[in-house]
Amino acid sequence: MPGLVALALAYVLSQFYRSFLAVLTPQLTAELGADKADLSLASGLWFIAFGLMQFVVGVGLDRYGPCRTAGWIFGVATTSGALIFASAQTPMAITVAMCLFGIGCSPVLMASLFIYAQRFDARQFAVMTSWLVAFGNLGNVVGASPMAKAVDQFGWRTVMLVLGAMSLSIALGVLWLVRDPELEQPANSGFGGYITLLKQPGLWAIMVMMLFCYAPAAGIRGLWAGPYLTDLFAADSLVIGQITLWMAIAMVTGSLVYGPLDKIFNTRKWVVFTGNSVVLCVLLVLAFNPVPGLTTAAALLVVLGICGTSYGVLMAHGRSFIPPHLVGRGVTLFNFYSIVGVGLMQFVTGRVVAVQPDTSSPATYQILFGTYAAGVFVALVIYLTSQDSAPAGKLS
Repeated sequence: MPGLVALALAYVLSQFYRSFLAVLTPQLTAELGADKADLSLASGLWFIAFGLMQFVVGVGLDRYGPCRTAGWIFGVATTSGALIFASAQTPMAITVAMCLFGIGCSPVLMASLFIYAQRFDARQFAVMTSWLVAFGNLGNVVGASPMAKAVDQFGWRTVMLVLGAMSLSIALGVLWLVRDPELEQPANSGFGGYITLLKQPGLWAIMVMMLFCYAPAAGIRGLWAGPYLTDLFAADSLVIGQITLWMAIAMVTGSLVYGPLDKIFNTRKWVVFTGNSVVLCVLLVLAFNPVPGLTTAAALLVVLGICGTSYGVLMAHGRSFIPPHLVGRGVTLFNFYSIVGVGLMQFVTGRVVAVQPDTSSPATYQILFGTYAAGVFVALVIYLTSQDSAPAGKLS
């Protein structure tokens, strides 16, 4: 339907806005004096603002539907953020703009998943979610080498103004084209629904996995790839753009591959566990040898991108335990953990890097990758206690 197309285009911009800072690292450092701590704060606050908005978005979806919830929030906040970013004179302005981008992007994916949950077969949820995430990850692609080339030719301020105009146009398309499904209005249609969900102990192990599964791919692709490649391989913005482009394409590919795996193997838990175990292995390799050569480092980042996109299958795992009248708040609760996990890890890794005697040394990046590895390891151990859910019914 046209409304889902409009939401998908908005989701492309959502993925772009969370990841483009890595490419702008040299320009923002040279022109605004933004250091690694400034960029880590700005990137982390994008995810924190996005995550906290999930509670507002969940109530909005269940009460008012996806059209108004997504259209108004996305249009007002992202357009304002682009204007502030384009006119920034200090790192603080970049931070404010990134917060607005986080707020604006917060309802887009959830609005689509809300429509999927209400209108389509639950057995298709993982495939549809994964493929939407794959399409949205084109924003990561645009935010890599194409963004670097556009900035090189037109300047980053002009590019941001164009992005603001695109955001406003797509928001108007959402308001015009999206049709709300019929909504139930249960007695606990407010924030109390989240309390109901949090009282279900079976969801906690899944939520812990949500907290860490997306953080390495999103955090490294969205921020740390730039400083890592600059500091240890003397890469310029075009090389950074090329490698982050490969990583972004890998994230698209990974989402497409993950999509049907739960139906092929009739398990969601073990698909997620296996993929994230590979992520853990990649992080450990980079932690023990952060300078393996540019080609090898790029290949490892590509593998991380492919295997670090289990979001769709994990969301389907959690969705299978959510009552129908709490779908809006359920999917946003899981998304809250996914996004806030990225933001928290940005703060933690930013602090870890900032306190090192030499923030550009290989030892610093050993600690950086080791921090991500520790989080994924803990999540995998806890996730082992979760109950599996199979698209085709009981597991044999």
